[in-house]
Amino acid sequence: MNFDQVINGVPLILVVMGLVELSKSFGAEGRILTAISFVIGLVLGVLYQVSLGLPAGFAGWFGSVVFGLALGLMASKVYDAIRSATKGDGAAG
Repeated sequence: MNFDQVINGVPLILVVMGLVELSKSFGAEGRILTAISFVIGLVLGVLYQVSLGLPAGFAGWFGSVVFGLALGLMASKVYDAIRSATKGDGAAG
């Protein structure tokens, strides 16, 4: 599975990370940010797959959902890693 999806020149994973950062301004913090990144990744991953062509049948939809799950998991783990690294520096996170 390759995660170099780009939409109009913007990598999809960076869109997920940006939306998670935006959610901080609405008061989200802590572990809820990990969940938010997972959900955003899931939704955008499925929408990305649908944008390539409407899945036909169960196998197509299943593949789209699995792609979304993988993107969501990757986004949440990247977010966790960044949060852990910034906490180690003494920065607010």
